Amino acid sequence: MAGCAAAPPAPGPLRVPADQSLIKQLHATGVQIYECQATKNDPSQFTWVFKAPEASLATKGGRVVAKHYAGPTWEANDGSRVVGEMIGSSPSPKPNSIPWLLLKAKSTAGNGLFTHVQFIQRLNTVGGSVPAGGCRSEQAGQLGRAPYTADYAFYGARN
Repeated sequence: MAGCAAAPPAPGPLRVPADQSLIKQLHATGVQIYECQATKNDPSQFTWVFKAPEASLATKGGRVVAKHYAGPTWEANDGSRVVGEMIGSSPSPKPNSIPWLLLKAKSTAGNGLFTHVQFIQRLNTVGGSVPAGGCRSEQAGQLGRAPYTADYAFYGARN
């Protein structure tokens, strides 16, 4: 496994352990999907609840090499995939943007780009926040899609 360029800068709570090397950094373009649902504490009130991401991940040259979807899962065109679980979060410096995250790999599958991934950072987010204006009872079950971009950095143990 060859490391790429230097790891991107990240806030303290989102830094990966020192024994990790950057495998790949990809740029995501897609949507964050929300569903209008009744709140747990008051079923007469409704709110947008996060369902899943849906994004394409591209290299710096613009070649799409992976997709991102519910799980959260990242799946490369070579069939390899990684499912992550969030272990850290930091607000985005951009207004109305989803937080930056640190995720730990919960599982990997296949042989390829994501085979050796142990940590994932979501950085440089733009957009993706809950749809503006809230939702009402007549919208229950409807989906809202909030466009977003982000950089994902994938890390694995140094050899």
